[in-house]
Amino acid sequence: MRLAPGTLYEALARLESQGLIEALESADRRRPYRLTAAGAVALQAHLDAQRRATEVGLRRLNANWATE
Repeated sequence: MRLAPGTLYEALARLESQGLIEALESADRRRPYRLTAAGAVALQAHLDAQRRATEVGLRRLNANWATE
């Protein structure tokens, strides 16, 4: 997926304001970020929810479309 620069920077600003990422020092024009502890907790919760949704979807797909 391609993001417009404004979309990307807005998302980074929002994540930073929520304390989920933090900007690191850089010697050039790039601005690296690091996941914070709070960000890791939020990411883990999001991934767990995605895993549950995926498992339900796969079970339903297999129940309805299983080929044997």
